[in-house]
Amino acid sequence: MTGSCLCGKVRYEAEGELTAMHHCHCSRCRKHSGAAFVTDGFVAASGFRWLSGEDALRVYRVPGRTSTRVFCGTCGSSLGGHDERWPDFIVVNAGTLDDDPGTRPLYHIYVGSKAPWFTITDSLTQFATAVEQEG
Repeated sequence: MTGSCLCGKVRYEAEGELTAMHHCHCSRCRKHSGAAFVTDGFVAASGFRWLSGEDALRVYRVPGRTSTRVFCGTCGSSLGGHDERWPDFIVVNAGTLDDDPGTRPLYHIYVGSKAPWFTITDSLTQFATAVEQEG
């Protein structure tokens, strides 16, 4: 699968499947995406590579956290990130994918901190925090 930022300067390719696709409502993801939630999933780090625009990438390390956020320094598109707790995976923001990844979101996480003005209307499982903490 391939993906890119809004201006097209940064492009990436990921081999394999997008797994654990979900909607995250945590305040960090909301700020990073500028939306009520971000839809993302995981790809194997071993099959991920930047095709172009690596020089335009900007990385923000979340203070006090194990995660980094990656975005295009030209257009500002949020591309995903990485979390040291899961070194074998890259987080990909689903909105940056060029085509249908062939999977659908499985659940919502951090609904305990979701935007108060947003109402979840689907029937996906909802977790107050992260999946690993819920069960």
